[in-house]
Amino acid sequence: MSNLQQSYNAGQTKGQSQEKAEQWTESAKETAHSARDKTANAAQSTKESAQHGQQQASGFIQQTGESVKNMAQGAVDGVKNTLGINEKK
Repeated sequence: MSNLQQSYNAGQTKGQSQEKAEQWTESAKETAHSARDKTANAAQSTKESAQHGQQQASGFIQQTGESVKNMAQGAVDGVKNTLGINEKK
């Protein structure tokens, strides 16, 4: 094989290697972008779930507070009735 042919073959191999490296690099970039997007979507979903849970907890606490208030008022009214000092409105 002549030096010219060897140089040509070496150039071909180098070009093919560079093309493969570029393909792998592009594939790695696409994989990284996909992972980033999935992570961002998961984070948004987690945030929304946490906000929903917080809203539910807030509503539950408010309902519980109202229930306790109503029970306390009922107890006060019961004591007033027992003592005969309940005001008739």
